Amino acid sequence: MTDYEKICEFDSLYNAHKKARRNKRHKRDVIGFEMDLAKHLWSLKKRLENRTYEVGGYYKFMIHDPKTREIQALRYEDRIVQHSLCDNVLTPFFEKRLIYDNCACRQGKGTHFGIRRLTSFMQEYYRRHGAEGWILKLDIRKYFPSIDHEVLLERLRRVIPDQDIMRLLEHIVNSYNGESGKGLPMGNQTSQLFALYYLDPVDRLIKEKLKIKYYTRYMDDMVLLSESREYLRECLRQIREMCRETLRLELNEKTSIFPMRNGVDYLGWHFYLTDTGKVIRKLRQSRKRRLKRRLKVLQRDYAEGKANLEDIKQRMAATHGHLIHGHTYHLREKISQETIFTRRSVDT
Repeated sequence: MTDYEKICEFDSLYNAHKKARRNKRHKRDVIGFEMDLAKHLWSLKKRLENRTYEVGGYYKFMIHDPKTREIQALRYEDRIVQHSLCDNVLTPFFEKRLIYDNCACRQGKGTHFGIRRLTSFMQEYYRRHGAEGWILKLDIRKYFPSIDHEVLLERLRRVIPDQDIMRLLEHIVNSYNGESGKGLPMGNQTSQLFALYYLDPVDRLIKEKLKIKYYTRYMDDMVLLSESREYLRECLRQIREMCRETLRLELNEKTSIFPMRNGVDYLGWHFYLTDTGKVIRKLRQSRKRRLKRRLKVLQRDYAEGKANLEDIKQRMAATHGHLIHGHTYHLREKISQETIFTRRSVDT
């Protein structure tokens, strides 16, 4: 069975449907699809097998998480295709080709892995070099909107042998901003994998040529540690050149080299190394403000009857689960003492 045949299998599409509907079973498009599930899945299967499947277009909405972003989302059956394609072919294919410290959107990794990884790097750095050193923080200017279709597809053609898979990938990539040839929709599952792979040449440059041991990346957010400021300047020069000449990307104004004693912002936390070698993780001020706003909304929803006690317990447990990954004892105590949930009285 070829890779393309795997994604067309009825069982593959059915399993993809079960993943796509997760936490969305109340949505109108999901309900409509499930009302005649077998018919819709067989139709999708036939179009994939006949090579007549086409992406149905995107709808857009804004999120504030914490900065304002535009998300481009697919219709439901297109999300099923993306799940089948990624789960059966792309994820296992790319997993073997990405470096270990590429943290985002990978099984067994993610934000908590990235937090632990940077912490261990700073601890090991201290044991070898002490508390003095330098950090290079890299960030790509408008990463998803700047990914070049031509560059991405050429890189994919070099490593993907199945021509039917490649034809489908070309269609998916060019279904968004095909006229300009720039950008990936942030709501696509394939976009997350493409974005992981697109910067792989930079990962290889840093790890294999520049020999930076203490390096971690979460999507386009990159951190390098070194005892030499001059060497990090040379690293920055070569990385900037590769981004510009090979990947057609630009580093943004957040990119800089600074002393390790200043600490570094990464994944919503501020990491800094003490003189005794301890790594402290404090929630960034912007994240604190965002957390306070969310708690106020939760209190209001409970007061107005829009959230029940079970909702409160789940969301507060999730908040606690996130905060325990940093040095937040006093913040957690303050939240537990000051966040009070009461029902608003109704006049009769």
